[in-house]
Amino acid sequence: MADSESNLDRGAERLRVGIVGAAGYTGAELLRIVHGHPRLDLAFVAARERAGQVLANAVPSTAGVPGIGDLLLESFDPTDVRGVRDRCDVVFLGLPHEASAPAAEALLAAGLVVVDLSAAFRLKDAAHYEPWYGHRHATALAQKAVYGLPELHRAELRGARLIATPGCHVTSALLPLAPLLGPRSSDKEALAESDGIIVDTKTGVSGAGRSPSSATHFAEAAEGARPYKVAGAHRHTPEIEQELSIVAGRPVRVLLTPHLVPMTRGLLATCYARARPGTTVEACREAARDFYRDGLVTILEGDHLPDTLFVRGSARAHVAYALDVRTGFLLGMCAIDNLARGASAEAVQALNVARGWPDALGLPEVGLFP
Repeated sequence: MADSESNLDRGAERLRVGIVGAAGYTGAELLRIVHGHPRLDLAFVAARERAGQVLANAVPSTAGVPGIGDLLLESFDPTDVRGVRDRCDVVFLGLPHEASAPAAEALLAAGLVVVDLSAAFRLKDAAHYEPWYGHRHATALAQKAVYGLPELHRAELRGARLIATPGCHVTSALLPLAPLLGPRSSDKEALAESDGIIVDTKTGVSGAGRSPSSATHFAEAAEGARPYKVAGAHRHTPEIEQELSIVAGRPVRVLLTPHLVPMTRGLLATCYARARPGTTVEACREAARDFYRDGLVTILEGDHLPDTLFVRGSARAHVAYALDVRTGFLLGMCAIDNLARGASAEAVQALNVARGWPDALGLPEVGLFP
């Protein structure tokens, strides 16, 4: 869509924002971030089950906050977006995967920018999408969408009108692995083999969303840890493979094993890859520092290792490396907040880059500690 068709004037100082799915966990995180962003004004909030409620009742953390807590949650109808068009410049979509395509199509046609937090537009190939998600792929829109990981797609994001926010497990895997497979400097070779990569993740319960289930019931989640969707069954697998294949310049396959652990928010990834001859930990750190000259990634030095405790509520990712000389395995480790860097903060970071603003504009970089 041409820029002339949009409500958006790139010279404008502030943008009006709508959030569809504002009563969920990622929606609540978006509310927090948008409220603190110097160039975003919340103008529209929608929720399916809580439509008609005052926002403060549905998301109690907004109670008493002027201009937010007293907003009314509305219904969102993708067949009639005139009211949204008149009030918004940008809309964040927190909808089920199958509902995002018609919503995004209508909003784009109305001249709005769309930042989608579902998986509807992350995968470019329908053959990779439909077996994992069980419904038809919005191929035409997905081809127009820009993958919303700024550290890997900065140039493509500039001026983007449809942004596909990455999955949380994907972000935690890509950030430590990408510098190992495709160094930014053309005169340097990859530090790790692209075959036989294993990604082990530990995620907090909020990743399952706000709707309760037996797996997230306090009595069943508070004192246990369990793997789930194992042996290549997790939907984030093809997404990790798609992005690593781009970086490596060849097809990459990974084994992803996620685990549910008893914490509310946070995601820790430990990624295993075969080191190439001569690879050192310092070479990995140097490649990562070069790879992430821009962005919101902290490369930990010395013996410091990532801990979800220190990124809680932060838009930053903490990455570290280790080498097991005995087995020849490199370990790339990453800690993120699954709701912040793994979803809502990354969505806003991508919008910042699309608008030509600093990555960190309006984003919390210091985690909540303790």
